[in-house]
Amino acid sequence: MNKGFIRRFKPLEIVTESQLEQVHQATLDVLMQTGVSILHERALQLMKDNDCLVDFDSQRVRIPPHVVEECLRRSPSSFRVKARDPKHDLLIGGDRVYFRNFAGMDTVDLGTWEPRPPTREEYYNLVTVLDALPNLHAISCYPYFGFQGLPEVMKLSEGEAAKARNTGKVQIICYSKGSEQFSIRIVKAVGGEAFGISHPASPLAYYPDAIDAIYNFTEAGFPMHVGSGVIMGATGPASIMGSTVSNNAEIMALIVIIQLVCPGTRVIVNDFVHAQNMRTGSPAFGDISSALHVAAFHQIWRWYGIPSCSSLTGVSSSKRIDFQLAYEKTIPSLVAALAGSNIVDLHSSVNGELTAHPVQAVLDDDLAAMIGRFLDGVEVSDDALALDLINEVGPVPGHFLGKEHTRRWWRKEQYMPRAADRLGYPEWLKGGKLSALDYARTRVDEILATHSSAPLTAEQDREIERILEEERLYFKARDLWA
Repeated sequence: MNKGFIRRFKPLEIVTESQLEQVHQATLDVLMQTGVSILHERALQLMKDNDCLVDFDSQRVRIPPHVVEECLRRSPSSFRVKARDPKHDLLIGGDRVYFRNFAGMDTVDLGTWEPRPPTREEYYNLVTVLDALPNLHAISCYPYFGFQGLPEVMKLSEGEAAKARNTGKVQIICYSKGSEQFSIRIVKAVGGEAFGISHPASPLAYYPDAIDAIYNFTEAGFPMHVGSGVIMGATGPASIMGSTVSNNAEIMALIVIIQLVCPGTRVIVNDFVHAQNMRTGSPAFGDISSALHVAAFHQIWRWYGIPSCSSLTGVSSSKRIDFQLAYEKTIPSLVAALAGSNIVDLHSSVNGELTAHPVQAVLDDDLAAMIGRFLDGVEVSDDALALDLINEVGPVPGHFLGKEHTRRWWRKEQYMPRAADRLGYPEWLKGGKLSALDYARTRVDEILATHSSAPLTAEQDREIERILEEERLYFKARDLWA
């Protein structure tokens, strides 16, 4: 099992107990008074059969509080997820924190900072780098949104094939036009599990694909990864807690459907609430209001006892690898880890969901390690307080260099980044004036030259190809091949 990191102190709290109750009641009020739109006849009937108020003509469902609360109780507070390689199994819940990459549609040229679709080789290389990084514990459903030469309908499953072949880590499966049926088979063919995704359309609506995905994933026995992407001021209220209530209502409606379809299904809730830039209409990724929401969201779901993860942490409004990108990813990532997020999306993304790059993934791996070191906290013991040593060394000219205590403790207390400039000025000048970006490029090259995941058997690889060919025929027969 992959141990990830453990938060060893009380998590961050920014709302009071009475405010938690207030937010909870407001969320229940939305589900009962406003209701949600569910565009799926089978799910509508299921909810009617379980005490929900269903208007089949408008496809509006109002969910009573007792139904919501019972379905929340059915969701496990912790669970294990099986990876292709058992050393990468995840134990989700409690104070354990893992890191995951966040998607980018395209790669980005590190000279011009212009995006372009990746090649198949670049897609496979990014997965290889993600597999090699020690502080990345799971893989998103699309490191890139497919690669050059693929019909749109094949991008998700070809991505699953790339991950099955190049990583032993737990992954996520997305859905589109039924593609998840084939992705599920690919994951099972190599002996693992994956998180299955289902998302609402904000505000408060659920399209057939999202509900079909729930049936397909729960039938496969996979855990569910459910979340919303409410935009503060656009698809949700401009107030942080107003959008938190709307977002939580959307998530709870999905949990109700999941637990009615298959009681006891493993669920992790995901957060991608962010602000809109009201001057341009673009997402305001990295805005501090989003970090405040992240803190409240994870405190609330910790209160419910349901594992949570955060995708907002992995995005930036910057178009290049620079100072802005660093602070827009670092602040929410640290806040999420402190507030109780069990998975923090971080690695590889550059601008929003538009671009990603393996060099950024290497830089992010150092950030994940530093956050993990912070979560580990400080030790207070006789050895750590070092009173005997302080007395032995005394005032100047005494020093602690060369002491056995120093040799034991400096590596324990510090983290030495793999892609950072920590040289003194003279050494830096002699060494070619290298930057963190230079070190990260070199490390990517080293990984691609030396790293490979546990290989598939020849039969497993052939089975993946058989599944992909079946999917090609499936979409061609439905006139969706383009």
